[in-house]
Amino acid sequence: MNSASVTVSGVDALRAAIATCRICRDGPYLAGQGPLPHEPRPVVVISETARILIAGQAPGLRVHESGLPFDDASGNRLRDWLGVGRDTFYDPDRFAIVPMGFCFPGYDENGSDLPPRRECAPHWREVVMNVMPQIELVLAVGQYAQGWHLGARARKSMTETVANWREYYFANQGPRILPLPHPSWRNSGWLKKNPWFEAELLPVLRQDVDRYIR
Repeated sequence: MNSASVTVSGVDALRAAIATCRICRDGPYLAGQGPLPHEPRPVVVISETARILIAGQAPGLRVHESGLPFDDASGNRLRDWLGVGRDTFYDPDRFAIVPMGFCFPGYDENGSDLPPRRECAPHWREVVMNVMPQIELVLAVGQYAQGWHLGARARKSMTETVANWREYYFANQGPRILPLPHPSWRNSGWLKKNPWFEAELLPVLRQDVDRYIR
């Protein structure tokens, strides 16, 4: 199964198709990966008007339970980075939110979230991007989103990629891409070690967000 096998016409039809997707549970097709151990619940916001796309990793358990993307402490930090409140953040006319994996992937043996399911992006991502040609700014949150949206231009580590944000932001082809670390509390130490992120990147991010949502 790959993106070419998805045939839908229009945003509403695509939303409906994603809502009923069960490939990670019923037909995982990548070697070395078992089926999703729980009922899938895709959490995606596709928009025909939003100019900003938040490309995250995958929903956590709380988001899986609520069905609302970034409905957790990570979301609070992300909204602070963007300089917006919940009402604005959850306005689909302003933000599209499409993670690399649409469903909560479960936990590893250490109790940490597993990586995004590997079926999801090959099957859906190109199709989703094609129905949102109006997107002007992609916020690539975390290494999985950065790997897909930047391709070979992504650096070996997330830190290197984010540190070289100007290289992607000022590229002349397609929408602007701004790589961000994941806003998880686990990255609090990273933020302290990299003060340039808040001093240099966040002001540009907030300026762009304000421009695109108004």
